Amino acid sequence: MAKPKRRYVCAACGSETHRWQGQCPDCGEWNSLTEEAPQTVFSQKHDLSSGGRAIRFEPLDAPGEMPVRRTTGLPEFDRALGGGLVPGSAILMGGEPGIGKSTLLLQATAKIAMSGGAAVYISGEEAAGQVRLRAERLGLAKAPIQLAAATSVRDILTTLGQMEPPALLIIDSIQTMHSDQIEGAPGTVSQVRGCAFELIRYAKENGVALVLVGHVTKDGNIAGPRVLEHMVDVVMSFEGERSHQYRILRSLKNRFGPVDEIGVFAMEGQGLTEVGNPSLLFLSGRENPVAGSAVFPAMEGTRPVLVEIQALIVRLASGATPRRAVVGWDNGRMAMLLAVLEARCGLSFSSAEVYLNVAGGYRLADPAADLAVAAALISALADKPLPADAVWYGEVSLAGEIRPVAHSSIRLRESAKLGFAQAFGPGDAPERTDGARYKGLSVLPNLVDRIMGGT
Repeated sequence: MAKPKRRYVCAACGSETHRWQGQCPDCGEWNSLTEEAPQTVFSQKHDLSSGGRAIRFEPLDAPGEMPVRRTTGLPEFDRALGGGLVPGSAILMGGEPGIGKSTLLLQATAKIAMSGGAAVYISGEEAAGQVRLRAERLGLAKAPIQLAAATSVRDILTTLGQMEPPALLIIDSIQTMHSDQIEGAPGTVSQVRGCAFELIRYAKENGVALVLVGHVTKDGNIAGPRVLEHMVDVVMSFEGERSHQYRILRSLKNRFGPVDEIGVFAMEGQGLTEVGNPSLLFLSGRENPVAGSAVFPAMEGTRPVLVEIQALIVRLASGATPRRAVVGWDNGRMAMLLAVLEARCGLSFSSAEVYLNVAGGYRLADPAADLAVAAALISALADKPLPADAVWYGEVSLAGEIRPVAHSSIRLRESAKLGFAQAFGPGDAPERTDGARYKGLSVLPNLVDRIMGGT
């Protein structure tokens, strides 16, 4: 038997190396390599081609029952999940400290418990008394939740094996769990990977919906090995600014539903309350028309959300270095859009400070926001307010063309429902406009002429 070698595993991407380095050679993260216990290295005579148990294959059309989703009683949570909890699924939820992950899951657990489903909440970060205090504050003290404070996966699985499998199992959080059969402190790559594997295997074998709470790094990624996100069925991110009361639950991976679906919540004294129409939330306070404000119908999964994009242009004295600041949108994409406006439309932003903000703490990733951002920038530069009843959407190319985007009919339907009578977008009008006057734009200079000319 060969001598075991030292292994160093990257906590960000899971890659392995045999010597420590300050930077991971694969993903480039700094100080992410941690030493793991050496594994036994087998000789070349080690053969895995025999001695195992034969597996059984099944055809794709084999008869079987489809899993029935269980609703949590929180429609926004169910929407982000794709319709509810699937029995036997593993869900990983990440978010910044204090954003409200434990509060949301405690509310969902209480709803399921009060509707007759068995629900288990295991906290590795708080004592049981602390969880009870939160439940009292939320008005959920009477919910028949089976609560425990534990960090040993062996103890947890032994206890769960002596009872009927619950409908929902919450582990808060996976970084605090540990196994006495794995070397290393809780939170290390080997411990997180091993504990998650055992918990997921229990959930699959017993038809239990499992939710693992995950810590995040300073960059917003879920801490621990990247393989953890591959092991689970659903990865969710709970986002929001602590200074804002609104939170967005976003689906990043979902084997049972659409990706990028969102649920919107508001943090209040009685916990997280659902926001049924987030468009009204992000469009509040638009009574008077202001230059540099444009409304964009964004798509989040299957849900249209209208958000306000605000731009401010400040002229500087000659020689001063202009500043560009972006909140809620990609900084590099705004730099590209400013370059296109200068090169294709003859507008000068080089001697001005440019500030761009997506109202309400919302974050945009939809490429169709290009036209709305361009409209806000041109409106701010010309100091001319845009029509108050208009929405703008379309992708802008480097040649200045306005390209088509997906889901035009859904965007227009949501806009018309909220009272917007005009829509500016790419090319010809879609099949359904739902009463909105659609005006197609082919190139970016058409947008400049329309705003500058006031037509």
